[in-house]
This record gives sequence, C-alpha cells and structure tokens, in this order.
Amino acid sequence: WPLPSMASVAQTLALLAMTTATALMDEVPMDMAPHSFDDQYQGCRDNMTAALPELKHSEFQQNSLFSQAWAQAVAEWQKRGSRVSPLLSSDQAIAIMVYTMPTSLYREFNAAVREAGRSGQHYWDNFHFKVLHFLLTDALATLRDTRGPSCHEVTQGVLSVRFEVQRGQKVRFGQFTSTSLSKMVSERYGTDTFFWMHTCHGVDIADFSFNPREQEVLIPPFETFEV
Repeated sequence: WPLPSMASVAQTLALLAMTTATALMDEVPMDMAPHSFDDQYQGCRDNMTAALPELKHSEFQQNSLFSQAWAQAVAEWQKRGSRVSPLLSSDQAIAIMVYTMPTSLYREFNAAVREAGRSGQHYWDNFHFKVLHFLLTDALATLRDTRGPSCHEVTQGVLSVRFEVQRGQKVRFGQFTSTSLSKMVSERYGTDTFFWMHTCHGVDIADFSFNPREQEVLIPPFETFEV
C-alpha cells in the first residue's frame, strides 16, 4: 500500500505561460503543490493491484459520482470495441475513459489529489479516489514503457485564471493535467492564460480517450517544470 511522499523527479522541464490581464480573473499562485498525492507506486504495484476489487467496491459505495461515471465509461468502452492493448487491463482503459468523459468527476478527483498528500492519515481517511489514482498512474507508466521514452510539446488554455509565478521558478500542477498536442484545441478552453509545456512524463492517451480528437497528453501529478 502506498503512503504519500514527494516523488523524485529525473528531469526538470520548461513551462511558459502568457497571461492577459482582466479585472474578472482569479489569481492563483503556482508552486510545488506540497500537499499533492504524487505516489508512483514503485515497489507496491502488486499489492495495489491485489487490493483493487475491495477498494473499488468500497469507493463505489462512498462516491456515487464515481460509481455512475465508471458504469458509463464501461458502457462507452464496450461500445468502442473494448480495446486494452497495450495497456495491462480493462480497468486501466476504463480509468482513462472515466477521467476524460465530460462529467464533473475529473474536477472532484483532481481537487482531492491536490490535498491527499497532507499525511498518511489524510490519505487513508479522506481520499476516496485511490482506485482511479492508481489506475491512471499505472496506465500512463504502462504506455510510456510500451512506447519507449518520448517527450511532447503541448499546450493548455485556461479561462478566467491568472497564475502567479516567477521566471526560473520550479512548479508542479500537483494533479493529473490535461494538455493537447494541438494549439487550436487548447485555445477552445480559453486564452486568458496559455501554457506551452515540454513534457517527458506526459503521455498521449488519444487511443483511450472519450474524445480522441482532443489529441490529449495527460501529465501526472509528480512532473516538475521550470518556468
């Protein structure tokens, strides 16, 4: 079983942000997201895999939004042919479908991820997305291992938020972060703040995404960027 810890980062990456000032914007400081649950499950993957059935049953009971979204994702995944390869399990494929579906689940999930690393007790008692966090982390690692090391130039557009950050500062998003290989796609989500990122931990998930046209690259919580 994992315990929250600050994951080591092999490479510091570049991040650029361009903002347009407006009185209606929220201002959000960027930092290293110290409370993020960023575990990579090194050395405990088998234990987590064995615990999944019980954990899934428990979390479905605790979170109706998660259980409903999972059922919808299963139906959509089956409708599209039930693809698994090169992932290791149907659960990994369904987890990506769950995360990318147009529901409020990903927002609730990411808000919980940003706080779940406060302590081991907080993780055990208050973080009810252990299944989704593990499956997404494991799915991204599986895709990276299968395809070999690769980096991507990606973008992300944000509406009505201005991020406070200094040049040269090291930062993390501290959550799973959706970006796109297409600047045009990113601009549809907003241009008040626009990120250009060079990511070597983000993974192209288009083959398993609810909306493959988004050309989505999903960045895990532990990746560090330098502005």
